[in-house]
Amino acid sequence: MEKLFRLKENGTKVSTEIMAGLTTFFAMSYIIVVNPSILSQAGMEWGAVFLATIISAIVGTLIMGLVANVPYAQAPGMGLNAFFVYTVCFTLGFTWQQALSMVFICGILNIVITVTKIRKYIIKAIPLSLQNAIGGGIGIFVAYIGFLNIDFVGFTGAELSDDGASIITSGIVPELPKLNNPVLWVFLIGLVLTIVLLVLKVKGAILIAIAATTVIGIPFGVTTLGETISFTDACAQLPTTFLAIFKEGGITSLFTDMSKLPLVLITIFSFSISDTFDTIGTFIGTGRRSGIFSEEDEKAMESGAGFKSKMDKALFADATATSIGALFGTSNTTTFVESSAGIGAGGRTGLTSVVVAICFAVSAFFATFISAVPAAATAPALVVVGIMMTSSFKDINWNDFDEAVPAFFAGIFMALCYSISYGIAAGFIMYIIVKICKGKVKEINPLLWVCTAMFILNFVLLAII
Repeated sequence: MEKLFRLKENGTKVSTEIMAGLTTFFAMSYIIVVNPSILSQAGMEWGAVFLATIISAIVGTLIMGLVANVPYAQAPGMGLNAFFVYTVCFTLGFTWQQALSMVFICGILNIVITVTKIRKYIIKAIPLSLQNAIGGGIGIFVAYIGFLNIDFVGFTGAELSDDGASIITSGIVPELPKLNNPVLWVFLIGLVLTIVLLVLKVKGAILIAIAATTVIGIPFGVTTLGETISFTDACAQLPTTFLAIFKEGGITSLFTDMSKLPLVLITIFSFSISDTFDTIGTFIGTGRRSGIFSEEDEKAMESGAGFKSKMDKALFADATATSIGALFGTSNTTTFVESSAGIGAGGRTGLTSVVVAICFAVSAFFATFISAVPAAATAPALVVVGIMMTSSFKDINWNDFDEAVPAFFAGIFMALCYSISYGIAAGFIMYIIVKICKGKVKEINPLLWVCTAMFILNFVLLAII
């Protein structure tokens, strides 16, 4: 164990890593039932996607843990699965087999830009102030996810149109909901409990709080057994999505109608840019502050020699997971920002990831019980981890307006747009505008020009389609 994961070198121990793995798993376990619920709307079999979700999470997370030795977990990403269904299938008219094929190509593309170290060089090109802003921004984003998961942030101002056929959303403003919902009370109890345990420096505070809040939710009617398909039935459905991209109507059908080729390429590009920068943001936001990516890794990255640093291996693990997931039948597999919950609980090595992968394997047989852990129990963990991560903001010189502008947009837009990549895009764009105005164009890394142009192109293309 010590030889494989170098626990002492990373300042951790087996019990801490196990606790961190369990914390990460329960923080992201919602994806087990949420992902098939979303993708099944495109016509995919619920049970097939259920198993594909678990398999892709196991494989991707094991690669992350055993190859890169870092405490990150992977699974089909939220946002990307919605883009898969509502934009690619419903709006653009592609079949789910074609959408899966584009995800597979996206994964291959990400492998190429990772092996050629393009993704690593992008990370090196990001100014330190923006890196700190991304770290703090992910903290706000993670906490915001926690609040939204239990509808702690509501919205008011929506009204029906005169004909009653649609909802008018202009003028909607956020508001705190009325505290007459048992979910909110369980969340508030869990939040206070989590904070108290952390303040008292209780070992395993976050995991203990999740478990205790789950139990507290029982008399409130919040903790209930979920409805899922049996493992046997899911196995029977898996062949409908497994390797579907190589069957009729799959990857070859993308290139039979040349008039649709530009649209296919645009969609693959959109998948790729979101997947790439979500991962980059997660690694920067959680890895630097915690020391997961050490000075040795920084030097290895700077030298550009070999493919040996943790960052190299972690980026490769993330890139391969997307294509593997597509083979089994799910949308883009990505590094989960909820990994920050386990990192906040002390996870520092790949053993944390291995524990998460084992939990996903077990969940295939006990999904009903695992899904019983309510969002009200895991949301407090995300909120307190978000608090921890916002400490990155202190390293930004807010008194320097030139530095503050791009940092503000990078940090705040992640939550406002509910997207790590869009927050990074806003930061890049503002950084370049500031440098141009100050006559310091030469200080802009060429890769930032390229990435910013790609973001702008992506926004334009999405507006068109």
